[in-house]
Amino acid sequence: MIKQAIIPLAGLGTRLLPLTSVFPKELLPINGKPGIEYILDECIEAGIKEVVFIISKKKEMIKRYFYNDKFYKNIIKKKKDPRIIKEYQKILKYKKMIKFVYQNKPLGTGDAVLRTKKYIKNKFFLMLLPDDLIIKNNCSKTMIKVHQKYNSSVMASMHVNRKSVSRWGIYKLGKKLNKNNYVIKDVIEKPSISKAPSNKAVIGRYILPKKIFSKLLNQKPGKGGEVHITDAIQSFIQNDEKFIAHNFTGKYLDCGSMDGYIKSTLEIAKL
Repeated sequence: MIKQAIIPLAGLGTRLLPLTSVFPKELLPINGKPGIEYILDECIEAGIKEVVFIISKKKEMIKRYFYNDKFYKNIIKKKKDPRIIKEYQKILKYKKMIKFVYQNKPLGTGDAVLRTKKYIKNKFFLMLLPDDLIIKNNCSKTMIKVHQKYNSSVMASMHVNRKSVSRWGIYKLGKKLNKNNYVIKDVIEKPSISKAPSNKAVIGRYILPKKIFSKLLNQKPGKGGEVHITDAIQSFIQNDEKFIAHNFTGKYLDCGSMDGYIKSTLEIAKL
C-alpha cells in the first residue's frame, strides 16, 4: 500500500505576484480555505498517513501555519469559540502527519524529490503538485487503485491545447489498458509544438518508485538548468519500466496563475 506522499512547496509563485511577494501561494485562501489543505484532504481520503513538505527558508510561513499552537491555545482559552476549536483540531491532525525538508535553491522538481529520500520507506510513493487541484473525484485515490492493479508507476493525464504543450510534460502513449489507462512510451518535458508527441499532458499527481532516487542522484540538469522529474521517468521508461498514464475523471483547476486562482475559487464555491 502507498502510505507516504511528498509535496514540493519551495517554488516562488511568481505567476501569482504581487500576492506571493509576502505570502506563500499554498496558503492563499480558495473559497475560505488555504489551497494546501485541499491537497492534504485529498491525501487523507486516499489513505496517506505521512506527507513530506519540501519548502525553502523563504517559505517557512507554511511551517508556522501548522505549528502556531501557542496562538490557538491563547485564543481558545479566552474565547472558547467552537469554530476556532474545530479549526485548531484540524490543524493538529494535519501536523501529526507532516514532515519538512528544505530546498533552498530552485533546482527543479527532480532535486525537490531527491530531498525526501531519507523519509521514503516503501517501494512506491505519491507526489502531488499543489498548483494542480482536482475536484469532484479523488485522483490520488483512483491512481492508487490503478497502481495496485498493475503494480506499476502511475501519472495523471489530460488533454491540453496543442498550442500550450510547451508548458507541460507531454506523453507518447502506447498500449491501451482500459478506458482510462495507457502504457506510456515516452514523456518529454516542455516540448515545442513541432516536437510534441501528443497533446496528452502530465498533471500534478505521480505514483513513483523509490528507486527513482538513485536515478536522480546522477541526473544532469535539463531544460532551464533544472533537474526535471520527467527526465528521470523517461530514463526508466527507456529501460522498460512500466509507467501508466491515467486519464482522471475529476475537474482540473490550475491554482498557480492569477486567472486560474480566481476561477478555482469560483468553481469550489459551487460545490
